[in-house]
Amino acid sequence: MSSRSRRALPPVAPRPEPDPRSGRVTQIVAAARQLVETEGAQALTMRRLGDELGIKAPSLYKHLPSRDAVVAQLVDETLFETGDRMHSAVSAPATDATGGPVPALLAAYRDFGRNHPNLYRLVTTGNLPRAALTPGLEDWAGEPFYRATGEPYRAQALWAFAHGTLILEIDERFLPGSDLDRTWQAGARAFARGEGA
Repeated sequence: MSSRSRRALPPVAPRPEPDPRSGRVTQIVAAARQLVETEGAQALTMRRLGDELGIKAPSLYKHLPSRDAVVAQLVDETLFETGDRMHSAVSAPATDATGGPVPALLAAYRDFGRNHPNLYRLVTTGNLPRAALTPGLEDWAGEPFYRATGEPYRAQALWAFAHGTLILEIDERFLPGSDLDRTWQAGARAFARGEGA
């Protein structure tokens, strides 16, 4: 592997600054995340959230106007978290263990999804509440795929591989006995071969 393929491109998109949250909104979003993480997105209702916080659901509307607003806050928070992880992964110096930016990026992406499957599903399936996200967040959070591949369409293809493979893994749709570590490694090798192409 060439030295070029073992280095990521430098970041271009600046990390956006999230809007400050009140203490109560922070508490509501934390409770919402806990509900989603443990029971899935279908458990997230304003009534259930109020119950978890020990307040009546109408009081929540003083802080966040709807369930959609709560979901948008969760998506925003998760994109910051995953963006930080993935930028860190592709920025780390390549070693024999990491193999370069593509395998490091895929490992970070897979690790997050496997450890937070319900949150991952919330953020990556259905409509993305783009208008409610922090401006520039989606570009910045997705940029590690470009930094790892050096080409925008390869970056999209790499993300499609990562998402498709991860959602199939989370939903246990691969054949029993499949060695998924080898599947991820094969994908990493295929994309790493063309880095900078």
